[in-house]
Order: sequence, then structure tokens, then C-alpha cells
Amino acid sequence: MTVTPLKSKAQTQGLIDHRAIWRWHFYAGLFCLPFILILAISGSAYLFKPQIEVWLDRPYDHLAFAGPPASADAQVGAALEALPGARLTTLEVRQDPHDAVRVTVKAHGKDQLVYVHPHSLAILKIVPTKDRFMAVIKAIHGELLIGDRGKLLVELAASWAIVMILTGLYLWWPRGAKGLAGLVYPRLRSGKALFWRDLHAVTGVWVSGFALVLLLTGLPWTTVWGEGFKAARRLTHTDIVHQDWTTSRAAEVADTMAGMDMGGAGQGAMARRATAQPSFAAMTAAVRPLNLAPPVLITPPSAKNPGWSGKSDAQNRPLRVTLSLDPVTGQVLTRQGFNSRHPIDQVIGYGTALHEGQLFGLVNQVLGVLTALGLCTLVVSAAVMWWQRRPSGQLGAPLPLGQGVPSRGLGVMIIGLGLFLPVLGLSILAVAAIEWLILRRIRPARRFLGLAG
Repeated sequence: MTVTPLKSKAQTQGLIDHRAIWRWHFYAGLFCLPFILILAISGSAYLFKPQIEVWLDRPYDHLAFAGPPASADAQVGAALEALPGARLTTLEVRQDPHDAVRVTVKAHGKDQLVYVHPHSLAILKIVPTKDRFMAVIKAIHGELLIGDRGKLLVELAASWAIVMILTGLYLWWPRGAKGLAGLVYPRLRSGKALFWRDLHAVTGVWVSGFALVLLLTGLPWTTVWGEGFKAARRLTHTDIVHQDWTTSRAAEVADTMAGMDMGGAGQGAMARRATAQPSFAAMTAAVRPLNLAPPVLITPPSAKNPGWSGKSDAQNRPLRVTLSLDPVTGQVLTRQGFNSRHPIDQVIGYGTALHEGQLFGLVNQVLGVLTALGLCTLVVSAAVMWWQRRPSGQLGAPLPLGQGVPSRGLGVMIIGLGLFLPVLGLSILAVAAIEWLILRRIRPARRFLGLAG
């Protein structure tokens, strides 16, 4: 007679933890899959924002005309006259004087981008900034086109996507595997079920690193995590320099210009000159030769910035420069580069540039697209595996292992993730409450979801 050896307590606890992590992976994926598709597709498009905007604006660039262009003051005046009651928001300084002048104005409560012919001063196009193609893509990516509720959904999906990746790596981790097949490349001739399993696991391993980076670098833009991060910076007095990222579209409108850490003399000079009649010709003449990374913007005084400013608003954040300008002479009063920012702002700046595909050029964009394609592959392979394995009349979640509870170590990790990602933590509490108080008391729901007890 063959006697099956009893499993040790540690082995049993390991199996319980493994099954619990598998269930977490299943439910995290179930929730995240549609959001991953939306974020991957919209994010891939946003990676190429500079190239796409140049292509879309090609009818308004390199315009042919004889003679010198009109003065910058006349160009701004034409834009303001096109929308009665408008006030200037920004003037973009173009390197090519034959490009249409881009003037953003606030009119009827909306930011409007006005394209002005540089010579004839004819209005070529007026479009609300939020309706521009890349602005719509950004709104899809950041808030699903439904405002603050969408931002919370995106933050929730991103938090659970982090759980999905971490649990997926745990499930993939080799345990007595022989060879690299199924670990770093899929087995193509071992049947459909094994092929889809390998495709899912191997793709997940290859994209997990950069996917985690993308998810983590997107957190400062979220509502709950981002606002908490700003509050922590205020408490630790590390927010000396005004951050150049926002946590909502409303904040983006309010924070058009990044703040500058100027001395008292610089602030005093700007305050004295801010109300003087501005000379856009002088300011553009002073800024253009500096060859700042485009787009280069001139902005009037605001509540946050008492004087006229010029800045590079490049997506590659380390290239950004902010200038304070004398509005009459155009003289550069102060200059703030990326290196003068707080180290935390620099880290976030590098992460944001990487997230948006601009930190190291085309390679960064291609790497982002490959990661997005990998994430889409994970979605498709997960859906196929679920469809193939789903039991009749059940969701198909992995069943819990007996009445065992996860280990203390796993519990500590869950609590740690919940504290680091507050939206995740709150959702875990909500799901646990619904499961224990309602779903377990409804036999059909308990059976469909694979709940124990």
C-alpha cells in the first residue's frame, strides 16, 4: 500500500497563499481588462503628441507671403479682436515667422486657440483647446471623458493593475521548472491551452517592468494619491517650487504657468512692470534667440505669477525653462531651469517625460508602444483562457483552499499596498464588506463567484 506523505504546515500555508494570490490576480484582471485596453490605446496615441500635432497643424505652417510679417503686438491684437471680450492666456513663440501665430485667449469662460496669419492678420482657425485632438486623447486617457468620476475610475484601475502585475509575477515565478520554455518564450506546439497560458505568462513577464514604471509615474496625476502626495510635500516643506503637473483638468486650467522661486528684488521689479503696456514684439524678440524647446509660451501676469513670463512647455520635462520677462523691454529678469527645481520635482519630471514617451526620443515612444501592445496581448490571452476554462454557470474564479486564511506576511503586504494606494485600500474594504455581509448569504451568488462557506 502506498502512503501519501502529509504536507507540512508550511507547505499547506504556502498552498493557501498561492490560491489566495491566484484569486486576487483573477479578480484584479477581471476588473482591469477593459480599462487596460482603453489606457493602452489612448496612451499609445498620446506618446506621439508632438508628431501628431505637427501633422494636424501642417495647413497653418510655412505659409507663403511676400514682405515681413506683422508685429507681434498686431498679431495678438487680431486674435483678441476676433473674440470680443477675450483676454490673453498665452502667446506661442514660433521659430519660423511664416508659421501661423498661435494665441490662446479666455473667451466666454473657455480657453480658445486662435490661429492668426502672420502677415495679413486673417483669422485662420479658432478651436477650444479642450476640443483639440490630443486634448481629447488626454481626456480619454486621464478621465475617460467623464470628469472627476473618470479620474477616480482610472486611479482605481491603475491601482488594481499594479496588484495584477505583482500577483502575476508571483504566479509566474519558476518553481522547479526545467528550461526556459514557458518562462521567457511560449511553447508553440503543445496545444492551444498551454499556448495561451504561456503567451499570457511570458508576455506579462516581458512587459511587467515598464508597465509598473508607467503605472507608478502616472500616480502623481491622480486625484486621491496625487492630492495626498501634494499634502505630504506641504507637511514636509518640500514644495518650495510650484509643481508643473496637475491632478485635474480644473487644476490644469488654474496652473497654466509653473511658479518661479524669485528673490524679493525680482518680484518687486516684476510687480512694478506687470501693469505696464506690454510689448509682445520685444518679448518675442528676447525669447526667440534662446532656442528653448518648443512649445515656447509667453504668459501675462496671474494670481500665482505677478509678472510676465516666458517658458518652454516641452513634454520632455528636463528641457523646460521658465523666464521672467520685462514686458516693455523684453529683458530676461530671471531664469529657472530644470536643475534648479527640488529633487522631488526632478524625479517626477523624469518620470512624467518617460510616461509620455519624450525622455529619450523615438526609443522611448517605441518602448511605450511595445508595452501597450503587450498589455493588449495580456487582455486577449486572459479572455481566451477564461473562456476556455470557465465552468458552466460560474464565473470561473479559482476556488479558495478549504477554510485556511492567508499568512501574516501576505496580510502585511495587502495592508501595505492598501496604505500606499488609498483607493485600492478602500476598494478592498468595500469588496470585503459586500462579500461577507451580502454575497455569502445569497447561495446562487456564492456559488457563481466561487466563495467558500
